[in-house]
Amino acid sequence: MSETQAITAAASGTITIGGDLTVNRLGYGAMRITGPGIWGPPSDKAASIATLKRALELDVDLIDTADSYGLGSRKS
Repeated sequence: MSETQAITAAASGTITIGGDLTVNRLGYGAMRITGPGIWGPPSDKAASIATLKRALELDVDLIDTADSYGLGSRKS
């Protein structure tokens, strides 16, 4: 049985944003884990959380979000 090894986001190198924030070049666009029509909470919250956790495990340290991906859907 063969085993695969994950390549992490760190392999993409880094970039500095705003002169003082250094992040891996490979980030994650959170628009893919939103609700229908790219608005509101996701239809499968557990899968969305698992996706974000996996991104962090793979050294993704920049997650691109926007209010238009779920304005008002977050419960405090």
